[in-house]
Amino acid sequence: MAGPNFWQNIKKQEETFVKKKSLYQYIAPNILAMVGISCYILADTFFIATAQGTNGITALNLALPIYGLIFAIGSMIGTGSAIRYTLENATGQEQAKKYFSNALLWDAIISLFFIAAGLISPGGVMQIMGADAEIKAIGAPYIRIVLCFTPFFMMNYAFTAFVRNDFAPHIAMAATLLSSLFNIVFDYLFMFPMGMGMQGAALATAISPIVSMAICMTHYLSPKSSVSFHFMVPSVKMLISSCSLGIVAFVGEIASAVTTMVFNFVLLGLDGNTAVAAYGVIANTALVGTAIFNGVSQGLQPLASEAHAKGEADEKRKILIKSVLTGIVLAVVLIGGVWIFAPQITDVFNSEHSEQLAAYAVPGIRIYFAGFFAAAINIIFAGFLSATDHAKESSIVAITRGIVAIIAFALILPKFLGITGVWLAFPAAEVLTLFVALVISKKN
Repeated sequence: MAGPNFWQNIKKQEETFVKKKSLYQYIAPNILAMVGISCYILADTFFIATAQGTNGITALNLALPIYGLIFAIGSMIGTGSAIRYTLENATGQEQAKKYFSNALLWDAIISLFFIAAGLISPGGVMQIMGADAEIKAIGAPYIRIVLCFTPFFMMNYAFTAFVRNDFAPHIAMAATLLSSLFNIVFDYLFMFPMGMGMQGAALATAISPIVSMAICMTHYLSPKSSVSFHFMVPSVKMLISSCSLGIVAFVGEIASAVTTMVFNFVLLGLDGNTAVAAYGVIANTALVGTAIFNGVSQGLQPLASEAHAKGEADEKRKILIKSVLTGIVLAVVLIGGVWIFAPQITDVFNSEHSEQLAAYAVPGIRIYFAGFFAAAINIIFAGFLSATDHAKESSIVAITRGIVAIIAFALILPKFLGITGVWLAFPAAEVLTLFVALVISKKN
């Protein structure tokens, strides 16, 4: 007859299986959702390259830092508020119910500054990004539409983050994927049959978060939702508390903007618009890689936060290990695929068949993507630290990889290696950050 220890072991195995399954049930939808976002950006790039050629790609790439800033702020407020909600809700704190409303209100307030810039001087914004007169003329109408729709871009982060943390990751995934599909379809319709050019691309992109929010509302209006809107005065204290845990999400988004802006200025100095266009191909393709690992990072977050709030140290460790191993496997597949298909990837966006663009982009994309092996670990580890209320440590990892190291290497390496040094900046920054992450992990 089986003793009590036998049945206890069986129970533990069952619990482990359920939790393992739960982790991947969260990771998979988030990867798909994030890849969906990156795919519509790739579609933007493809359609704009087809319609406007190299100048169109250059204009889009100069506009990307603006996207990055908008997304960074929205992600910091939305993701940070959702994490804070999960931590406080797990311990029964009444204030937890207000984080959703506070996030939306602050998104609306901060958006006003972007709307003003879009209405007053979109050309000036493009000029600040490094656009010459020709590129500014192409990009100004595009960036005006983007800036005027800032509230929806920002609020969408809160909508999807709270749905995900309210144990409905599949709805968040559906919202993101369907809004991305809308963007791709209407990109084409607005740009070509309707002849709206880059303004059409901007409009399709601007409407897509509204589609996402509408889908998320199906959860918020259902009996399963524990999240609701409360009329309140926006709280600075709650905002700061949320942003402290959302700094990883902020840096993850702003890093792309900062990197793109620094790389653009360096490349403009090395070989002008063609070099920037080549980087546009690399940067937009790299968004797919970043999206995959951000998906893993976001997927682990609700479970890691809950385990942390309940004091389940062993479960936290298992979540981290499984997530990192998943990231490493995905990185190997990604790097191998890009190495093999680099010429084909470049050709997709090289509508003018520029030999110079191909000469820059093909080796560049191979070198750049090599950095994703270390980046996978860094992104996942930073997300885990944020989810488990280690705001300081997560900020160090995120800021090192996303701002300090990448800028330093982008400014130093090209002086010795030319354009190759620009492409090497990303792998070098990620390797340095991995060393920092390992030091932090030993202390924690």
